[in-house]
Amino acid sequence: MSKTSQDSVEEKNSSSSPILQRQTRDGKIPVTVWQIGIMMFLMNISFVMAYSFSGLYLKNILGASAIGIGLLEGICEMISNMMKLFSGMLSDFFRRRKGIMIFGYIFSVISRPLLAISDSFALVFSARLMERFGNGVQASPRDAIVADVAPRKRIGASYGLKRSLAYAGSVLGGVFGILAIEATNNNYRAVFGLASIPAAIAFLLLIIFVKEPKRFEHPAITSEAPLPSPKLKPKFSFKNFKYLGLSFWLLMTVNLVFMLSRMNETFLILRVNEGFHVAPKFAAIVMIVFNIGTALSSYPVGMFGDKVNRTKLLCFGISALLLADMVMYSASSITTMFCGILLWGVQFGATQNVFVSLIAEKVPEDLRGTGLGVYWLVNAIAAFFADNIAGFVAHHFSLGGIFVSSGMIGVVALMVLLLMIHIVSPTRQRSISSRN
Repeated sequence: MSKTSQDSVEEKNSSSSPILQRQTRDGKIPVTVWQIGIMMFLMNISFVMAYSFSGLYLKNILGASAIGIGLLEGICEMISNMMKLFSGMLSDFFRRRKGIMIFGYIFSVISRPLLAISDSFALVFSARLMERFGNGVQASPRDAIVADVAPRKRIGASYGLKRSLAYAGSVLGGVFGILAIEATNNNYRAVFGLASIPAAIAFLLLIIFVKEPKRFEHPAITSEAPLPSPKLKPKFSFKNFKYLGLSFWLLMTVNLVFMLSRMNETFLILRVNEGFHVAPKFAAIVMIVFNIGTALSSYPVGMFGDKVNRTKLLCFGISALLLADMVMYSASSITTMFCGILLWGVQFGATQNVFVSLIAEKVPEDLRGTGLGVYWLVNAIAAFFADNIAGFVAHHFSLGGIFVSSGMIGVVALMVLLLMIHIVSPTRQRSISSRN
């Protein structure tokens, strides 16, 4: 497509909506993104407060075995990530996102008081399953709304703001959790009840204030797939995967390899506890430092990504992981270790923002929910194998060795990314003749 015809198409798309014209002109992040960010801020406060102690409650109060806890977590995470894929596909099929989000958040909100009254493994399992089911249902439609409303030049900043607010909530959730467990004299169920309050407020915010566009205003700019007729809508079918485009699937290949290097933060807590003899009750500090790094990096990286090539910016995020691995492996003091954990949070905020922003650019707008669902599913598969790799290395070698294996896989991910940059031209445009 020539530059002249491309400009005329963009002008036509821009003139179709006064809202889009205003957003494009002033470059502001839409109010909807702020509302979703604040909603996630409150939900993450609730989540970290409640579920930081759910494992301890199961083990210390209800007498659950480690095998039982592991089985519970595995089933819940599997359900969550399956629902992220299906809810994303459904939001594309119905061309509506908010209703699916509300359905998901109902389960997440109800799970908090259910956990507070739980006095058996079965009830805790039910509460945990409801929370993960609800989280999975709302995740992909929520992220897709951000791409739907964000101006083209503010995609990264919009995702960065949302994630920074969310992880700021995780930081406060960790702080409030420590304060609450102390104030209630280790009354886990009372803490679970207190955690219900911010979740309920977030749910009301979603119902009353969050609006979704009646049409998808922000088109993808690099996808190879053509758009369908405006009067048609995608079928609910796995066959839609082929329309996500070569660039998307190459990006998912990079993401799969990269996520294999990202073991769960639980291993960082174990390393701090074993290597520096930090008391278990201070384990939440590891998550607080990690979430601070994530919150601090998400928005600045998002803004910077709106001005530079995002694919190349991803190299920075992977390099940050390699640096964090080196710092934590060589750490001889708790201060150095926490510096490495902070860097671990920085790379997480940077890379996740870039991946999601690239999906918003590369995937056709009528398949955004599907693309984001695939992304979350790939993350889940990779996380399963990453934790098993870390567990194998820690058992047969040492906890410090997990940073060596992580770094080695990270180098491979960086090489795959450079190969992808070489294969895919960032200027490829898709045909939109079906819109005319």
